[in-house]
Amino acid sequence: MTPNKQIKETPMATTTSKWTIETYVIHNEALREVEEKFQTERDRRYTEVNVEKEKALKIKETADLTALELARESQVYKDERNDAMREQSLKETGIYATHSDIADVLKKMETSLKPLLEFVNAQQGQDHGSDITMGKVYSAIAAGVGIAGVVFLVINFLFK
Repeated sequence: MTPNKQIKETPMATTTSKWTIETYVIHNEALREVEEKFQTERDRRYTEVNVEKEKALKIKETADLTALELARESQVYKDERNDAMREQSLKETGIYATHSDIADVLKKMETSLKPLLEFVNAQQGQDHGSDITMGKVYSAIAAGVGIAGVVFLVINFLFK
């Protein structure tokens, strides 16, 4: 190859190639600069996209939390309304006892059983007192049997 080899000839111009080490170095440096600019621009765009993705994710998370809270509130409201309607329906039909019916019955039972409970409590106190008296009687019997045993041993020991 000759340094001034003609590559392409057109009617308008003639192009010749003259590569030297210096021109190759300049060419490679220009390619490196262009590649570095390209990589920097690409990195900047990726960073911008990632920042926007993070923003969108935060917005989605807050929207999800808000939606969950609203769904929870809606469900609580629905449950309360259903309970009220069920209570009203049961009260109107009279098939089942309602909370207020049960509370009334319990109050009546407490007032009617109060004298019985007081009597039972009083009897338990008397039984406790009689248990103490019986305990003293059993203790006295046990002490008498113990003393009789000791007397029996002493008499046996003396007559041997």
